[in-house]
Amino acid sequence: MNIAEIATNRRTAKAFDPDRKIPQAIFEQLRVLLRFSPSSVNSQPWHFMVAADAAGKDRIARAAPAPYAYNGPKIRNASHVVVLCARTTCDDAHLEAVLAQEILDGRFPAPDAAASQRKSRLFYVDLHRHVRQDIRPWMEKQVYLALGTLLLGAAVLGIEACPMEGFDTGMLDAELGLNAKGLSAVAIVALGYRSSDDWNARLPKSRLPDERIFTAI
Repeated sequence: MNIAEIATNRRTAKAFDPDRKIPQAIFEQLRVLLRFSPSSVNSQPWHFMVAADAAGKDRIARAAPAPYAYNGPKIRNASHVVVLCARTTCDDAHLEAVLAQEILDGRFPAPDAAASQRKSRLFYVDLHRHVRQDIRPWMEKQVYLALGTLLLGAAVLGIEACPMEGFDTGMLDAELGLNAKGLSAVAIVALGYRSSDDWNARLPKSRLPDERIFTAI
């Protein structure tokens, strides 16, 4: 596998074949990618809503009225659609749940390691909760790490994807009852196989040249 070749050939799908479905075994791999995505201090401030049938996809598509109506067919015709959500608060209960899972998974062989991890993570979380007061944008940044992991992983598995920010966040939060769960939608990713009508598949990719975006220091 040449990861650079995969990256240069990956294109956002603009139209999906509604008759092709991602095999369950393949989609399970995408779920693993999302679950094991990196996040700052392993905070994992996310939740993923998954729609695999017409009813679920239609609920998500309701949040794409004008001026986002062009995203409706992508959502409805995709095989699977994932709504990537961020927590609305990063409270101590969530942090303790993360720590408990780390203990269960055997992350702390030394007796005082768990306490050290708690202290270290709380320092960074409090930096954003109380000092910078940007905890929600900080949590959304972690969700975008998961988004990037999903997009590259899908390309490796031969799955086309379309990431979307073009939707009404308030409508989607209400439709899926996200705020009551302490969540808010950040992005939508439609996944599946592109149709022959996908004009983007026939166009060359365009990126700024290396010398414009890299600087050796």
